[in-house]
Amino acid sequence: MIHIDIKPLSTNDMYGGRKVKSYKYKNYERKLLPLLPNDLEIPKGKLQLFVAVGLSSKLADLDNVLKPFIDCLQMKYAFNDKHIYMLTASKTDVKKGEEFIEFSLEGV
Repeated sequence: MIHIDIKPLSTNDMYGGRKVKSYKYKNYERKLLPLLPNDLEIPKGKLQLFVAVGLSSKLADLDNVLKPFIDCLQMKYAFNDKHIYMLTASKTDVKKGEEFIEFSLEGV
């Protein structure tokens, strides 16, 4: 593992000024939130999130889909994503119209 002594930059600090949700993001929230199961119990303490996504665009970056998805998870399940200490993510190429997200959220 390569170690670099620098403070990591957060998404909040990437852009100056106020971030405003786009129409596409609001629409994504509106569609995704009802699809998330209502009975998911979030463990207390440190969490590990596993995410697998199927993306139809070979140009799509895996990391770009994680933040909006994680923000929707914390909105639905009323937890703070600061408790996610481990994140495992994978991307699969799929045909257009076959996109998906799979996830599990567990205690560490």
